[in-house]
Amino acid sequence: MLVSLAISPARLNKRPERSPKFMQGRVLIIAGSDSGGGAGIQADIKTVTALGGYAATALTALTAQNTTGVHGIHDVPAEFVARQIECVLADIGADCIKIGMLHSPDVINAVNDALGDLAGDIPIVLDPVMTAKGGAALLQDTAAACLMDRLVPMASLLTPNTPEAEILSGLAIEGLEDTKAAGHALLALGAKNVLMKGAHVPGAEITDILITGAGEIIELGAPRIDTKHTHGTGCTLASAVAAGLAQGLELEAAVRRAHGYVQEAIRTAPGFGAGHGPLNHAHTFES
Repeated sequence: MLVSLAISPARLNKRPERSPKFMQGRVLIIAGSDSGGGAGIQADIKTVTALGGYAATALTALTAQNTTGVHGIHDVPAEFVARQIECVLADIGADCIKIGMLHSPDVINAVNDALGDLAGDIPIVLDPVMTAKGGAALLQDTAAACLMDRLVPMASLLTPNTPEAEILSGLAIEGLEDTKAAGHALLALGAKNVLMKGAHVPGAEITDILITGAGEIIELGAPRIDTKHTHGTGCTLASAVAAGLAQGLELEAAVRRAHGYVQEAIRTAPGFGAGHGPLNHAHTFES
């Protein structure tokens, strides 16, 4: 049974008077679950915690998943997704909102409506999750246009990988110049800033490109690490940026810290599973 909430707008983004030193920056994560723990909301929580923030959640779907692939998806009712968002923002508040897997138009519309009423000026990091690492579809075919129409214009930062950027922009991407062109096309859809993830572009070096609404183009390169243990890199990067923004970092600084965090998490991945294994989200705790 759903219970009505009396939500005071003045409380939605009120910072606590005191908080532990290691819990600076509240991130509300709206995303699906990964039962294997490598991606989705599990990776998001680990990332925000490892970077010193506080993670709250609104679960959009359950997946039966491991390193070999996605073996089932169970939707959370759209009304209940919205209720989770309302409960968190009414009491705990948020300094940044991270959006991941949404799966269906109904959930996208519910998230849009809830955030339109409650998010105010809270920055939103939108990771337009469409497929899992193993290729399983995580966004229904009918949902991409809804995502572009209803959520991309709300995004303070959009973080697509190459296949996602191709779908959203309608442009083919084969190299850095194509990546930049697609990024500018996504800005034209209404996103305030775009972080183009470059792992799908062939080459010995991976280059992520931050394109800002102010016209800056910032390239972040790193050697490609020869490993199959890269499950959840997109979720992790977006959540790491969200944690930085929640903690008051400027966008470029938040992106640079997130980029370095993900590279080390890949480099020190534990090697679990027979397929695409998870990252080492906990490397910040190691001495």
